[in-house]
Amino acid sequence: MDSLTNQERAMLDLETRWWQTAGGKERAIRELGMTPVRYYQLLSRLLGTEKAMAYAAVTVHRLQRVRRPSRDG
Repeated sequence: MDSLTNQERAMLDLETRWWQTAGGKERAIRELGMTPVRYYQLLSRLLGTEKAMAYAAVTVHRLQRVRRPSRDG
């Protein structure tokens, strides 16, 4: 299995603790060298990988659940 890049680890770490970040989530994303749009594109792809699940299963499950469409219609 491929290992996570430093950037991928930083993204998952941010999703785990973004509310603790001074200046808010958008600022933290920009500090990673990305625009918010690009960050969420990469994050979306990352959430579907086994390497992300192995690194931060609770965070990945939470984000997948939040992004899943509601069945209540």
